[in-house]
Formats: sequence, structure tokens, C-alpha cells
Amino acid sequence: MEEELKCAVCKQLFANPVLLPCYHSTCLNCAVQIQSPVHQQSLPATSNTNLNGHHSHVSTTNFHGHSHHIVITTATVHHNNNNGSTPLHQNLHHNQGHHNESNSVNSFRADSDKSSTTSSTSSQTSGGEDSSDKVSVLSETDSGVVICSNSSRPNSYVSSHNMHGLLFPPIQSTSFCLSCPVCHKTVYFDENGAHNLPKYRVMQNIVDRYIESRNLGTKCQMCERSPKLATVMCEQCEIFYCDKCQASCHPQRGPLAKHSLVNPTQGKVVLKEKAGPLDYFKCPDHSMESLNMYCMLCKVPVCIGCLQDMKHADHDVQPIQHMSKAQKTDLSHNLQQLSGKAKAESEFIQRLKTQTEKINESSLSLEKQVTAQVDAIIENLQRRKHELMEFIHKEKEYKLRSLKAEVSSHGQRLQNTTSLIQFCIEALKETDPLAFLQIGSLLLARVRNLETSWISDLDDSASATDGSTMQMSSGRNASYLLASMFNPELDLTLDDRGVTHAIRQLNFIQMKHGEERKPAAPGPVVIIPEECSAENNSVTIAWQPPPTSFVEGYVLELDDGAGGAFREVYCGKETICTVDGLHFNSLYNARVRSFNSTGEGGYSDTISLQTAEVAWFTFDPSLIAHGVRLLNENNTATTDSYEPRLILGSVGFARGVHYWEFSVDKYDASADPSFGIARIDAAKDEMLGKDDKGWGMYVDHQRSWFIHCGVHSCRTEGGIGTGSTVGILLDLDRRQISFYVNEEQQGPVAFTSLYGVFYPAVSLNCNVTVTLHTAMEHPVLTENGTLCRR
Repeated sequence: MEEELKCAVCKQLFANPVLLPCYHSTCLNCAVQIQSPVHQQSLPATSNTNLNGHHSHVSTTNFHGHSHHIVITTATVHHNNNNGSTPLHQNLHHNQGHHNESNSVNSFRADSDKSSTTSSTSSQTSGGEDSSDKVSVLSETDSGVVICSNSSRPNSYVSSHNMHGLLFPPIQSTSFCLSCPVCHKTVYFDENGAHNLPKYRVMQNIVDRYIESRNLGTKCQMCERSPKLATVMCEQCEIFYCDKCQASCHPQRGPLAKHSLVNPTQGKVVLKEKAGPLDYFKCPDHSMESLNMYCMLCKVPVCIGCLQDMKHADHDVQPIQHMSKAQKTDLSHNLQQLSGKAKAESEFIQRLKTQTEKINESSLSLEKQVTAQVDAIIENLQRRKHELMEFIHKEKEYKLRSLKAEVSSHGQRLQNTTSLIQFCIEALKETDPLAFLQIGSLLLARVRNLETSWISDLDDSASATDGSTMQMSSGRNASYLLASMFNPELDLTLDDRGVTHAIRQLNFIQMKHGEERKPAAPGPVVIIPEECSAENNSVTIAWQPPPTSFVEGYVLELDDGAGGAFREVYCGKETICTVDGLHFNSLYNARVRSFNSTGEGGYSDTISLQTAEVAWFTFDPSLIAHGVRLLNENNTATTDSYEPRLILGSVGFARGVHYWEFSVDKYDASADPSFGIARIDAAKDEMLGKDDKGWGMYVDHQRSWFIHCGVHSCRTEGGIGTGSTVGILLDLDRRQISFYVNEEQQGPVAFTSLYGVFYPAVSLNCNVTVTLHTAMEHPVLTENGTLCRR
């Protein structure tokens, strides 16, 4: 409860609390400190406006018997013609001259209450201020502007026609304003400032009982940090001081010398005596009458005199003690309900706290399990380490044996070579020429053969070592090659990338399946229809992961667009996929399922997506020959090359009926364009139809031919020129293609038995420019051979 008893400004227990019109509270001293003169404040959210609408009014009476005026605006805001630069207080001063005396207002109020008809008419004339304002007093949707003053009794403002003078009391240069520290609504006062606010007696009584129950002393209200215990209280200022603050803020000299300082205990008694019991509150308009009644409509205490003055004649008025008892009863009932909820919440918190032991046990169990698993991994690594060490030792022994064998082999050869050299040296010492010539040729042949054998063996060794053959020109090179044959380094490298990556990816799987810690099979995937779409001959499917499931990937399946079997078109971790290259004017069904290491989840609901009825496409920049220029957003093609250059469209067709046209923007009689279809791998530097992957109609300014595999056929009179149109009707339902020039069929059906995927194609050379036109419904051929648009 202590948080409810602390001031939002000083963060200490309330001392002499006052109640703001927004029903928030603060210490009187804090309110005085945070208030500021109106001329130093700009209007907040509605400061640059004229307020011409509904306003709510309520009159309250503080515990000293002073009435003050509160206005909470709920106006419709209209900007001034001067860009809304007029402050509120200027508007209020402008309206000062219209402020009427309270007597004339009371007279008007009395006249307006003579009959219900007159009262209703008055309310309608004033824009319904009476009914709407009384509701908005308790509303939280007002503009946040509140005005308090000691002007005439505010009850007379209700249903008043003189809105300019009575709605806003004149604000002088000595007026003050205060912003609520909780809701930031602004309150405007007269020269008395925050002292107009009523004392919050209930809060003060609760704070006093709270302090007494805990033996807490009264704190100083002037200490900025860590308030000390108060030692005195000024009866006039109603502020508690410690010795230090009293010496600095309230010295006993000058005008303050007449103030009476008492100890904090006496000060509390003085404050209670000033407030006085509720039964003895006097009406500010009828000083001899007590406020013993409560107006249910105005939400203010009233006296018998107020009822006789007709100010509250038509209002529901109840005895103040009865209303207090009724509100206490309602509050007690609500508190009982709230207490039941608080009790249930407390029990729930206790149950949550009991989970601590279970969490600790589960944590210890998991730690032991993870420790055992990691130890098992380390043991496997140690075992593998031992195996790798054994392999290295075997490799070392093999290399040593090989080296020993090579040393022995080369040593025997060296011994034989040395013996031959010594024998030859002794033979060179022979003085008999005839005897030397008898063996000279033999010795020369043996030496040459032995030298050749050395070089050959060294070359083979070099080739085996570095993959190349080198010519031995010196003993140094031979020594190098001999040394390179027996590199002391073991040509082994441990590939630990996979293991390192696996260790880095080692993580927990959140799902459990039975007692074994492994992921459970995922649940069904949910497709998001609003994010799925079909455009041209592609479809996009989006889905969301199954809740509370561990998913490693997804599989998207699509049928053939004709109600056939599903086939897998995507497998991965993404949750959105676009499938291109589908058939036009086809209804595709799609479904998704998820999977993990345990198994596969169920399929999602099937979603159906319709591709476009007619094909929209352009020339494909990646499927054109060198030297072709594309213009007009890849819809127009031209080239400066004298040789034909092939250009393909961006969409391939395998099913359905499709029609598109070419308009000839530029044409020279020497140009050789060819229009038709082609495979995606057709030759790009030849005329369309020269190879077996193109089917075209070659046309000049006089006649045309069909061309395929370089063979011309069906010569037909009639050519093209600038402004002509060439249409292609590809009917893959019948597996045939027809050509049209200026909307008339050019020859018979050109080609039949067309199977596979075909791309719109055209081949051009210099002096011809064509523009592609797509997204056209296929026309119907009439009896006279002309095209009829559907």
C-alpha cells in the first residue's frame, strides 16, 4: 500500500495532500513548487486553436469552504486564420469583456428552468452543452485543459448561452497553471494558485494512520534528497521543516516572523482542525447552511439554500451521508471481487514458486545428461586420435622401410659403378695399344650404358616426385632429385572441418519425444492464403511453421495444373517459394509438409492458384544474340548486324493456345526477318529456322516462306512493310502453328507435331525494327481466312 501513499513529485509519503480535478493527488507544497505563471506557459496540444464546441463543467468545494471553478474541455478544435498562433490566455483575455455577473447568470438560469420544454430548447440551442458536458466530466478523452478560479459559482455556467464570458473566467497576468505529474492534464488557477485545490482528507488520514502504525516520523517537505525528520510546522504555510530547511527557507524574521511554528505532532492537529469535520462544511453561497446534500448530476455537495435557489431543482439530490454509505458499499463489494482475484493470483504465484525445485531437478538431470554426452564425444575423439596416431606410425615405418630399400639398391649400384670406374682407371694405365683396343670399345659401351641407366632412373624418380621430367645436367640436380624422392615430411593432412563445424552446430533440441531426448515429428504446416499469389505463369506460396515443433526443412509439392499427381518442386528451409515456368490458364494445387530428423509432418491444407489466361512477356535480354539492342522496356528489338541475329521471348510454352504479334516499326527491302518459335538452345547467330530447333516464317516485301532445318516450303505471295503486323498463333492443344500478316492468314498451317517447350522467337538483321505485343487473347479464324477478335 505504501506506493499508493507516495507523492508522484517528491516520491515521499503525502504531506498535506491536495486533490487535482483529474482525481490524482500531490502534496500541497509540491503543487506550489511545480505551478508556474500562465504567461510563461504556451498552450499545450490545443493552445493554437479557438475552442468552439462542447465543454464540461463541474463545481467543487474545498475543505476550507472556498468554491473554485474547473473546466475540462472536450471541444472540437478549429484552427485560427493566423495559423493558430494565438495563445489560450490571449483568447481568454479577448473574452473577458463578455463575462457576466453571477446575479445575471443566476437569473438566466432560473428563467431557463421554468419548464422542461424551455430547458430542452435551451440545451439544443447551446449545442447540447448540458448533457454532453456532464458526461465528459468523468471522461478520460478530454483535451487535458482544466481551469480553476475563485470566480462566481460555476453552477450558473451550465446551459449558459454566453459561452465566451462564462465558459472561461478571465485569466490575468497573475494567474497560475499546473500540469498533473501523472496524466499531464493542465489546470489553470487565479492568483491563489495551487491553494485553490481541495484538501485530500481521506489520503491524509490514511497516511497519518500508516505513520502511526509504523512509528514513522513526519518528514521535512523542503529537503531535496533524503528528507530528514521534521522538527517544526508553520501553521500559516502548512509546511513541515527540518532545522536546516527552516533556517534557510523559513527564517524567523521579516514577514515570516509573525508565522507560528509548532512541533510536527501539534501541526497535524492544527491541520485537522483547519479541515474540520464534514458535517460542519458551510456552503460558500449560503454561509449559514451546511453542505448536507449531494447532487448526483453535478457531482458536488449542496445545501438547502441551493435547492431553494432552483440551481439544482431538476437534479437528483441525495443526503450526503446516504451517498457516502452507498459508495462505501459499492467499493466494499468491488473490493471483495478484487480480493478474490488477488487471492487466486497469490495462489498461482505460490504454485509458480513450487516449480523452482522441479526446475532445479530438471536442470541437474540435464547437466548430467549433457556431461555424459560430451564425455562420450570426447571418448570417441580420443579413440579416433589413437587410431590416427597408429596410422601415422605405420606410415612412418613404411616410409623408413622404403628409404632403407632405396638406400640398399642405390648402394649396390654405387658399388658396381665404383668397381667399373676403378677397373677402367686400371685399364687406362695399359701401355700396350693393341691390348687396350681389345677391350676399349667394351669398356666405353659399359660406361655409357651405366650413365644412361643412372639418368633414366633419376628422370623416372623426378617424374614420380613432381609429375614432370627434367634433364639431368649436373650432379647437383641429381642430388636434388634423389633427395626429393624421400621427402621426410609425411604427406598427410587431418581434415577436421566437418567435426569442427559439427561441434559449433552442437545445440539443444527443445522438443522431447517420450523419455528419449530427440525432436518429435513436426505438426502440419499452415499455409498463409493472403500471402499466396499467382502472376503470369508463376505462383507464390507462403506458409508458417507448425507451432511448438522443431523443423529442419519443408517440401513444397505442386500438381500439373490439370488435376494430376503432385510432384516435389522445392525442398529447403525457407517459408516462401515462387515457382516459375508454369502453364498459362491452369489451376494449380499446392501443399506443404515439414520434416526433421525424426520424421515428416502431415500435409497442409491444399491451396489452389490460377495462372493468367493470356501470356504477358517481353524479349529476354539473356536469350539474345550479340549485337541486338532492346528498347521500350525490352519490347522493341533492332540490330545493326548484316547477319541474322536471333531473339527469344522470356516465356516458354508447352500447353495451351497462345497468340502474339509483332509490329514492323522500320523495314528496308533488303532486310530478312523471320518470325516464329524456337527451342531455348537454338543457334543465336543464324536465321530462325536454319537449324532443327527453330520454326519460322521468312518474309520480305513481296512473299514469304516457311523455314525449318534450313528447308524452305509453301511460298506465299504477300509481304510486309513499315507498319505491318505479323501474328503467330501457337496451338499446342493441336500441336500446330499458323502465321498471319496484317490479320490475314499467311498460307496454310505452317508446322504440326510440335512437342516440347517453345519460346517466341524472331531473327533480324540491319534495317528492320519490330515491337512485340503480348497478353492478347487468341483470335478465331473466319471462313474467309481473316482473324476475328473475341
